[in-house]
Amino acid sequence: MAKYGQAAQKRVKSAMHRRKKGTLKSGSGATVKSRKQAIAIGLSEAREKGGKVPKRKTGRQTGGRKTKRAAKKR
Repeated sequence: MAKYGQAAQKRVKSAMHRRKKGTLKSGSGATVKSRKQAIAIGLSEAREKGGKVPKRKTGRQTGGRKTKRAAKKR
């Protein structure tokens, strides 16, 4: 059974093209340059439209090393 539907594939493809063109923006309004961020935006858009996309992981880590450094400073 496939995890992602056709709608999700189209959204991610569209987001990747917009990133290459330089028109893809993040939530803060900054231009997206990261490939991973473009994929995440595409999947998020697919979720909003009701496409077949797995739910987000709730305990996701952001940046591994940054998290450990921030914990050390506290």
